[in-house]
Amino acid sequence: MLILSQTLKCLAGRKLWQKSYAITCRGKNLATSCSANEITDLHPLKGIKVLDLTRIVAGPYCTMILADFGAEVYKIERPYVGGDESRKWGPPFLEKSKDATYFMASNRNKKSVCIDLKKGKDVIYDLAQKCDILVENYVPGKLNELHLGYDQLKKIAPQLIYCSLTGYGSQGPYAKRPGYDVIAASMGGLLHITGERNGPPSKVGVAVTDVATGLYAHGAILAALLQRQRTGRGQKIDVNLFSTQVSMLINVAANYLNAGLDAQRWGTAHSSIVPYQSFKTQDGYLTLGTGSDKQFQELCELLEIKHLAEDPKFKTNKDRVENRKEIVELLANILCQKSSTEWMKLFAAASFPVGPVNSIREVFEDEHIKAIGLVKTLPHQTDGEIKVVGPPVVFSESNNDARTAPPVLGQHTDEVLADVLGYTKEQIVGLRNKKIIE
Repeated sequence: MLILSQTLKCLAGRKLWQKSYAITCRGKNLATSCSANEITDLHPLKGIKVLDLTRIVAGPYCTMILADFGAEVYKIERPYVGGDESRKWGPPFLEKSKDATYFMASNRNKKSVCIDLKKGKDVIYDLAQKCDILVENYVPGKLNELHLGYDQLKKIAPQLIYCSLTGYGSQGPYAKRPGYDVIAASMGGLLHITGERNGPPSKVGVAVTDVATGLYAHGAILAALLQRQRTGRGQKIDVNLFSTQVSMLINVAANYLNAGLDAQRWGTAHSSIVPYQSFKTQDGYLTLGTGSDKQFQELCELLEIKHLAEDPKFKTNKDRVENRKEIVELLANILCQKSSTEWMKLFAAASFPVGPVNSIREVFEDEHIKAIGLVKTLPHQTDGEIKVVGPPVVFSESNNDARTAPPVLGQHTDEVLADVLGYTKEQIVGLRNKKIIE
């Protein structure tokens, strides 16, 4: 519990950085003006250090979540070649740093340290001994060639939780293949079940397989940290895109494995619930669903077509699935007559799920997104300010926050080598002269 005197001391002694953030005191939100870029005792992973050898999406997404929880993440990037490849995945780019805005999505709260893994192996060894977690996403065997594999590092850092994110895992016929989100989504069935019913397979608009792999990885790492409290030992964790994607098939997989039912594409519709899809309105699209017969009756009442709820062809969900085409056409002919806003007003108190299909602009102009403050503005080293989507998880007794902007390349190299490893200025200059660091 935070007492008021501590809060007042914090208010008096520290300069405000941005907007105040909420902490929990006796179950209530108490606004405080403590510097929002600090890691405090309210952060669950305060004191945990992460050696982050990942790039692109899945790995950085995982380590960003750990950083949001308060872990200190050292993002190791390749010197003299531009670092993480996603820094160049544009346009658009930031004006001064020239980093792609893509890089902004998964790299907040981290420290960029540029080290050549081939020539700077000993520096990585020193960091590994100081860290609790190592996360990497190289093709299996690559880090072994550099003497940075798990079996090599556990000899000098037995406490290390070593998490590998790969395309297909460390075993099996595909183990040596590089991993890509869209390939895992293709081979793992997601593209097969995504798209219009009679159309070609479609890719989801964002890298959901990468993101899900990062989520699986962060959860596994937290479990390994808990186990280390009991055993005192680290361990190896393998997480891969292909297995993650297959696990994400959920009911589609269960239908095939237990009933031999192969899935098909349904567009926005649902294979076993009707209606449950997007409908065209005067100015866009509206998605609604009726998960029960009672909800269907409510929809019919609001649309002033109560008789359809009693029609034997539509009375139960089973009936509606069997007569899908007819009921969908009837609803489509009604819903196209008004705007999405008009329908949302009519359905405001409805018990069935309903919402407009928003453009990205509409997403960030949504009153709810604004009210909960999901978008955060962070000061950037070279470009003034940048905006990020903050963590979606809120704790009652802990902090989980966006504190610092994604770093510019090598922004913290000297700081980490000096403060974490205790290297002298002469040692750092020597490493830079040998192009081991940048």
